[in-house]
Order: sequence, then structure tokens, then C-alpha cells
Amino acid sequence: MRTKVLVAGFATRHVVQSAYGAGCEVYAVDHFCDQDLSFYARESMRFDELGELFPAVEEMCTRHAPDIVVATSGAELLPSRDFCGTPPEKVQRFLDKLMTHRFFEDLGMRTPALLSPGTFPAMLKPRCGSGGWRNRVVTSAADREAWLAEFGDTPALAEEVVSGTPCSVCCVADGTRAVAVASNRQILRGAGDASFGYCGSVTPFRDRHHDHLIRSAERISAATGCIGTLGIDFIAGDELYAIEINPRFQATLDTIEMATGINLFSTHLAACRGYLPCQRPSCRQVAVRKILFADRDLTVDADLSLFSPLVSDIPWPGTAFEDGQAVISVFGWGATGQEATDLLHKHIRIVRQYMGGRLYG
Repeated sequence: MRTKVLVAGFATRHVVQSAYGAGCEVYAVDHFCDQDLSFYARESMRFDELGELFPAVEEMCTRHAPDIVVATSGAELLPSRDFCGTPPEKVQRFLDKLMTHRFFEDLGMRTPALLSPGTFPAMLKPRCGSGGWRNRVVTSAADREAWLAEFGDTPALAEEVVSGTPCSVCCVADGTRAVAVASNRQILRGAGDASFGYCGSVTPFRDRHHDHLIRSAERISAATGCIGTLGIDFIAGDELYAIEINPRFQATLDTIEMATGINLFSTHLAACRGYLPCQRPSCRQVAVRKILFADRDLTVDADLSLFSPLVSDIPWPGTAFEDGQAVISVFGWGATGQEATDLLHKHIRIVRQYMGGRLYG
């Protein structure tokens, strides 16, 4: 009998697809409910505001009685007796970037220094939230006031600005031990007000810090007390800086599975039951994912599912997007990073041409 799984969160397609690949019967509560979510989920329920998420989960649990419930971003604090992952009482600490910063300091990990008000330049970021869309380097009091005017009186912290490559390590943990699954380079927008916003990943990521990166991620993950999959974000420059902890499935899941050939959902379930991989998985190829964005207000009239599996997070025909909103993800892969990037750009050109050039990324 197949395990019945409910995946809940702001975006669930990647986890639902992995759970389907693991042989599970999958249901979803999701903000987007993209077309390809329906390829893998028996039923999905859409929500608009995060306040609607937990009631939707309750309704789906009543309707389908899942064996386990799994969280993605936005649902980390979901209270459920069938929850499979890090329990909410342990997650709370790592959803707050200030508390995470102090955790790194207590662990003796290098992390960007906290700055007092009026010290510039500074990386200003909200204490809660994911994706990096509101992170911004401010160089003056006027910049800081503009950030506050845009985002309201949001609890925030200011850190020293460190340079380097944004990267992450996906680990699985059993509460006391952890094993690194894959290292990833994070692709950021790189321009505009949302220049630190996440828009893709490359797996694997290797540079001179690689061994230190993997060991640091495993040490951090083991110390968190988290269970199942989690991700540690770093900046790899002249030094290696620990930045954030994501105590849930990460957006890098697609490229991790494509690069390693493992099923991350199965690995997560095993870790939740106390079984960690005997060794770190190796990568058999390089995989890259890039998110494309609308370059104006537009409506997707075409059925982009015909490009699957070159693409994912596929909008339904007739879906409207505002200028700058994420529309679709595109993939590339190959024996080397250059081969993977070349194939990615080829796939992006195909999708753009089909869309009349109305996407950028």
C-alpha cells in the first residue's frame, strides 16, 4: 500500500514531484497550483494568504487522511501529529535570522557581523522570510528610510556586507547527526531592487572552500537538532561565511536530484526514521535551473507544458502575471558546467521565442 503524503507550503511542486517519484500517493496545499503540480498530485488546494494555509491543510487532512504531512516554505510551523520533518518547536529558532545569527556565533562559525544603526554600508534584511527578495545593501540613512517606506516597520537586522559566491549545502539529519547531500551555487537576480532574490541553482558547486563548506554544513546541521532535509546558506569569498538555515525542503531540490540521481524525498523519510546515507552522494552530471520572469504585465495564452521536462512550475494557459513576477523554471544539464549552461541557454531561447520574447532571467 502506497504511503499517502500531504505536502503543504507556498510552493510545493518540487517536493510533490519528488514524493511522486518515491512511489507515494501525493496531495498538496499550494499558493500557485501550477499546471505540472497536477501531473504528480492527486488533488491540490490553492490558498492566497498564508493565514489560509493551515485551515486548508486541516480540510485536506479530513478529506484524505494522509499518513504523513510535509512542509515547504511558509508551512514550517504547521502543527500536525502526522508531521514528517523538523518539529515546529525546533524550527522557530531558525526562521528568525537574528536568532540564527546568534546560533552561528555560539557554534563558533564565521558569519557577517551585526552592525549598529547608522553604520554603512549594510546588508539590510527582514528577520523573517525566505527567498532574499527584500534583502538590500543600504549605503546611507536615506537608503534605510526608503527600505522602511517600501516594506513597512518590518523587524530587520543589518549585517556587514561580505563579497563572494552565494552557495548552499543540502543536508539530511536525524536530530544529532548529519550528512551532506549536495553543494549548490545559488543564482540571484543580480540587478534592481530585488538583486538578492533567489532565481535558480547550479549543482554541484565546487571551489577551494568545498571541503570546508561540506564539513561546516554537516556540523551546523547536526547541531540544529533538525530532522530530515535542511539547507545551510553560505557566502564563499576570501572566507566562508554562514548566512542562513532553511529547516525544510529547499528550492535546490530539482538540480540536486538531476545531478545526483537520488530521490531526495526518500532520503528525507529515511532520515526522519533515523537512517542517514552511509556516504555522501556523488554527482553524475551538472544540473542548472533558472527562473524566468515577466518583462511586462502579460497573460500566458500558450500551453507551456509541451516543453516538459525542459521546464517546470508551468503556468496554466490564461494565467496573468505582473511585470517582474516569476513565470516558469527552465533546466539545463551536462557533463560539465559549460555544457549544462549552454543547454540551459538553448532551452531559454526556445521558451522565449514561443512566448514572443516576453520573459527575462
